[in-house]
Amino acid sequence: MTKELAGKTALVTGAARGVGAATVAWLHEHGASVLATDVRPAVQELADRFDRVATLVGDVSEEDVAVRSAATALERFGGLDILVANAGRSVNKPVTETTAADWDEVMSVNARGAFLHAREAFRVMRDYGGGAIVTVGSFASTVGLAEAAAYSASKGALAQLTKVLALEGAPHGIRANVVAPGVIETDLLDTFRADSRAYLRSFGDAHPLGRVAQPEEIAEVIGFLASPRSAFVTGAVVAADGGYTAA
Repeated sequence: MTKELAGKTALVTGAARGVGAATVAWLHEHGASVLATDVRPAVQELADRFDRVATLVGDVSEEDVAVRSAATALERFGGLDILVANAGRSVNKPVTETTAADWDEVMSVNARGAFLHAREAFRVMRDYGGGAIVTVGSFASTVGLAEAAAYSASKGALAQLTKVLALEGAPHGIRANVVAPGVIETDLLDTFRADSRAYLRSFGDAHPLGRVAQPEEIAEVIGFLASPRSAFVTGAVVAADGGYTAA
């Protein structure tokens, strides 16, 4: 295995499970040191699994957490070269049943949290010679998804934020891209759907490839966009949706 990220430091939010945990593993395997953050204390288990992983427990929507995360990466590993803004939340309700609190909860994590961490990472990367920001969006930012008003809107906001980061970051050697997955088989669905397994099966049939994604498959795309192999890619929304948006 080529350690193409040896000497690099990454910050991954929403790292305790699913795509976040798979991304931490991918980055570590390819040589990076990683600060893994999550609101769930279980994120601390990653430090036991990997020798170059440190952890921080906190809510990504809180400005202080974003500031501490960037500062901790800099203090612990001497820099911050990669940000993976992965933390996400969803509320699965019809528009008429979606409350203002629902909307604010989803936006606070998916949009505000990504913005705060991108802002702090950008500041460090600008001063240390550049870097790569990868945000984890969704196919729901480009196609309608019933009963997901707040989630879809938040992922649309994330895509636009990332394009701005790409434009402002280019003079400083900072690239920014969005990965837009289709449905992924993680336990996140269990947090807002009682019928999550049936839901997964139904969406698998809706993807031209005939199945949903595994977290490790999305981590591979994130890793590519975080690595020097994507040196001429910035401002892109990279679909990893099994062909869902191709029609």
